Amino acid sequence: MKAGLYANIHAKRKRIEDGSGEKMRKAGSKGAPSAKDFKMAAKTAKTAKKGKK
Repeated sequence: MKAGLYANIHAKRKRIEDGSGEKMRKAGSKGAPSAKDFKMAAKTAKTAKKGKK
């Protein structure tokens, strides 16, 4: 199963933080996720599990 939109975004942010030299695409640019992509991702999002204390 492929990673979802948010997993890909977080992975790229981590790579950027670690010094990969990549940049996030600006909203509306070619290849950047659209509002429709975020709506579709929200439909398939899993609820967060509560951690044990």
